[in-house]
Amino acid sequence: MPNRKTAKEAKKEDDWIEIRGARVHNLQNVHLKIPRDRLTVITGLSGSGKSSLAFDTLFAEGQRRYVESLSSYARQFLGRMEKPDVDQIIGLSPAIAIEQKVNTRNPRSTVGTSTEIYDYLKLLYARVGKTYSPISGNEVKRHTVEDVLDAVHKYTEDTKALLIATNPIPPGRSAEEHIGVLLQQGFSRFFLGDEILELVDAAPRLDALDQEGCIRLVIDRFVIKHNDDEHRSRLADSVETAFFEGEGACSIICYTDKGAERLDFSNRFEQDGMTFDEPTIHLFSFNNPYGACRTCEGFGSIIGIDEKLVIPDQSVSVYDDAVLCWRGEKMGKWKEKVVMNAYKSDFPIHKPYAELNETERDQLWHGTKDFKGIYAFFKYLEEKSYKIQYRVMLSRYRGRTVCPDCRGSRIRKEAGYVKIKDTSIRELVHMPVSKLSLFFDSLSLSKHDEEISKRVLSEIRSRLSYLEKVGLGYLNLNRLSSSLSGGESQRINLSTSLGSSLVGSMYILDEPSIGLHPRDTTRLIQVLHALRDLGNTVIVVEHDEEIMDAADRIVDMGPGAGYLGGKVVFEGTHEDLVHNGDSYTTGYLTGKLKIPRPTGERNATGKIMLTGARENNLKNISVQIPLGQLTVVTGVSGSGKSSLIKGILYPALQKALGGYAPEIGRFDELKGDTNRISSVEFVDQNPIGKSSRSNPVTYVKAFDEIRSLFAQQGLSKMRGYTPAYFSFNVDGGRCEECKGEGEVTVEMQFMADLHLVCESCNGKRFREEILEVTYKEKNIYEVLNITVDEALELFGKGTKISAVERKIVEKLTPLQDTGLGYIRLGQSSNTLSGGEAQRIKLASFLAKGNQEGKSVFIFDEPTTGLHFHDINKLLTSFQALLDRGHSIVVIEHHPDVIKCAQHVIDLGPEGGDEGGRLVFQGKPEDLVNCKNSYTGKYLKGKL
Repeated sequence: MPNRKTAKEAKKEDDWIEIRGARVHNLQNVHLKIPRDRLTVITGLSGSGKSSLAFDTLFAEGQRRYVESLSSYARQFLGRMEKPDVDQIIGLSPAIAIEQKVNTRNPRSTVGTSTEIYDYLKLLYARVGKTYSPISGNEVKRHTVEDVLDAVHKYTEDTKALLIATNPIPPGRSAEEHIGVLLQQGFSRFFLGDEILELVDAAPRLDALDQEGCIRLVIDRFVIKHNDDEHRSRLADSVETAFFEGEGACSIICYTDKGAERLDFSNRFEQDGMTFDEPTIHLFSFNNPYGACRTCEGFGSIIGIDEKLVIPDQSVSVYDDAVLCWRGEKMGKWKEKVVMNAYKSDFPIHKPYAELNETERDQLWHGTKDFKGIYAFFKYLEEKSYKIQYRVMLSRYRGRTVCPDCRGSRIRKEAGYVKIKDTSIRELVHMPVSKLSLFFDSLSLSKHDEEISKRVLSEIRSRLSYLEKVGLGYLNLNRLSSSLSGGESQRINLSTSLGSSLVGSMYILDEPSIGLHPRDTTRLIQVLHALRDLGNTVIVVEHDEEIMDAADRIVDMGPGAGYLGGKVVFEGTHEDLVHNGDSYTTGYLTGKLKIPRPTGERNATGKIMLTGARENNLKNISVQIPLGQLTVVTGVSGSGKSSLIKGILYPALQKALGGYAPEIGRFDELKGDTNRISSVEFVDQNPIGKSSRSNPVTYVKAFDEIRSLFAQQGLSKMRGYTPAYFSFNVDGGRCEECKGEGEVTVEMQFMADLHLVCESCNGKRFREEILEVTYKEKNIYEVLNITVDEALELFGKGTKISAVERKIVEKLTPLQDTGLGYIRLGQSSNTLSGGEAQRIKLASFLAKGNQEGKSVFIFDEPTTGLHFHDINKLLTSFQALLDRGHSIVVIEHHPDVIKCAQHVIDLGPEGGDEGGRLVFQGKPEDLVNCKNSYTGKYLKGKL
């Protein structure tokens, strides 16, 4: 008789996801049990196997099983997914991966659409929005028969009333003919002045008819009766007739003791002579031709006259040549006319452009009755565009600008006439999420509207609160999805997942704390707990101490990186990890291992001052950057760090050094010791190459030396192989079937392209005879597949190494120094994370050695994806750059990086409109005493 498991035993098994024999990438036959419906953090050194376990094993198998569950018809479109190298996974839930990648470049995708909040806003405005006339401000209403009856029955009983309709004479028909038709239809009277006349008498009095060629027909005469159903029914029929004959309009004249009172009604949606569009979902949709702005077609921006190009320096006045295109003898006449006539319109010609209010700027651009403005000037150029010099001048000032019609809201101006509590949807999309949340929390509607919109409002409020909880309260709904950072994009996906209230799923997140100030981590933890409490299994790849402390279970991978990792070194609670763990993670959590502050005083070799920064939310701040030192720019998310460094400092330095800067944010002046800098390098997290052939070993220029080394081998010399034969980018030694790609792409009509392993070389990229050449028993394919750590051991082993081997070691060592010893030499660049790509760029600069001239290096959150131990290595690399006399500016939140800086710039105090102020500037030890700084509070325990 078969063994039957008890319900209790079955339930116990269901509480775990069990992985048996995982060998993906560097995983060394991992066996692991992860609790279901709990928050599990997977941590460890970079390259220890965290992502291989979470994404390449758990998520990949979850996706594969989902695809396999679909019909054979659906599977053919989804493509075949390879099974991860794992013996068995038991108890797997449907898997959802939320990664750092910005998944869309769609110019129509916004924060509002990706979170679905905008969809609910459209529904809300279509259902309960009220349309108001822009002329009178009165509400636009379409009257119904019931509205007419209700208005009539407000008068006292037995009041005499007259129902009339203004009936137009159709084009092509004479008045006499039309009156004949009306008589045939049974109408007998018309209204003229205060008289009721017989319709047969209208013909001789045509001159007295309405000037627009209309006849005021008397539809009905009645005495008002209350509580009389027969009377109400008759009157309803008469009103229907009146609306029909009057083409949607009718009037009732009631004769009271006070005299005749006239009530006008219309079932047309119009007011003040304007016809309005009735609110529908499509009216508010910028992805629908009906609702999209006619000028920008729903993109929110157009190619027009760029304000930043016309007025590059906003600190000067119109009189002092703020308008760049009005300089010179010929074009200067436009400026002269403004200067000579400005007093008539009270326009301040001596006031800096940055200080002009909205009305004054409008005068300058659109002109007044006394002088022509900038737009008139460019219209003049367009009229003269048959001349080459005018076409050149026009192109110089053109750029992508905010659409003047929709003001960037993307929808038609008619949609702005629909309001809820005096606010249109066009205004809401420009509000930061924090303000938008307050608007909806305080929104009170009528009982009827509240009942209609109850569910919609609940969804909007819920999703806005989740966006705030993940630290994105500074974003607005109109923000382009493609402009978000990887961390922001991931947290938006996280809040969307919470909003969908999905249960019974397995969420796998890749470092959701990236780009988040420590102040906001607590709110992120609440969101992760909320996702877990809904009934989901949450697995997070993370290094943050607070998130580890909040986890139900921790899995620590290691002990090292690459081939030295791939093992589970600890599995249990945070308390057990601190007391019983034996790994780098335990060492840094307990304080046994620390990231030391640099010893000795590093004096500045000069300084750069940036004054009057006003880009985005920056509040006219001035900062200084010491040269020869490490400067960290910090502050809560949305405080203005990127606007200051990426938007102003970097392009301004480029321009000051004679380079090309396409667009510079608004500021007054860059001054200081710029003559002591030879170049500025921005080291961001963008991929190191767009081609699938790009890889770390080519980026750091080590592949040239490796190819030379293989060309020096005996078999190569015998066969006449040059270094070019060992390249997969040129003809010669590469496989001609796949052109050195290792795979063949099959273009599938109506489906995604298929990538199949090349049958000729079996994915090895080179011809068979080339692979016969070996160096220390490894051919070129095998060398490209080893890690940086293994390569340094291979090329640097032995007492005597050649000059070529020494060059290879010199170029690969910086990769190891920046914590990238685990990556494979030939690993495709599109498989690298943003943090890895950034550190490869840093390694390439370190590999260049001592060069003439000093540079300013700007890093954007270099600790992305780094364990404490790897941050230690990164800071050592920073010190190496500083020792060579270079300067470093880092945008960062990590306290261990901030404490190692010689100079800290703290922005805030909040994000969005409440940010953009200089909270602190100086040494990190003084920052902890700054009461207004959130950063200082979290830095106290680190110094």
